[in-house]
Amino acid sequence: MQANRLDATFAALADPTRRAILARLASGEASVTELAEPFAMSQPAISKHLKVLERAGLISRGRDAQRRPRRLEPKRLGEATKWLERYRRLWEGNYQRLDALLEQLKAKEKKWEP
Repeated sequence: MQANRLDATFAALADPTRRAILARLASGEASVTELAEPFAMSQPAISKHLKVLERAGLISRGRDAQRRPRRLEPKRLGEATKWLERYRRLWEGNYQRLDALLEQLKAKEKKWEP
């Protein structure tokens, strides 16, 4: 189940339009019309992007009279961040070991310089 959610999250984040929509929603909820404004695409195209984001659990749809504002749902982003963080720590450890090895090699090289 977790893997499917991560797959959906990363697939949704792969598109620059969807990332821009999420960035806009980070500053507060917005209607479909408001979200469509900065893009040179139709409202149905924006709605398709919103459906992908909703299915991934990255946004939700509210209800305010006739308005259906979208809002950011940070929980799924948090799950993706945790997953990425594990690999960041792994690579950071690898880089630290590489730095230590390079320092050892430099020290040996200096030792042998005339």
